[in-house]
Amino acid sequence: MAAKKMVPPNKSCLKRLRQAEKANAANRSTRSAIRTSLGIVRKAQTKEEALKEVPKLFSMMDKAAAKSRAGFSKNRASNYKAKVGHLLNKLAVSHKA
Repeated sequence: MAAKKMVPPNKSCLKRLRQAEKANAANRSTRSAIRTSLGIVRKAQTKEEALKEVPKLFSMMDKAAAKSRAGFSKNRASNYKAKVGHLLNKLAVSHKA
């Protein structure tokens, strides 16, 4: 049985639904782009490959945190940056060995 779509009782509810749809689309897009970029960094075989993607990734995370988008706060972005830093250090060590 399909759920009936409920009609909002007033204009402010309609506007809130429109705003929520727009925000959900923006959040989904931002989260997807960050995850894709993060995957590229994690799958990189050399430090040079990873370093090409890092500025783009950090920029996206900073913008998301500044706009409170896709569930990113300043602390969450900072934690991800630290994890990427550790990953880069591992790549540097493993590449030398």
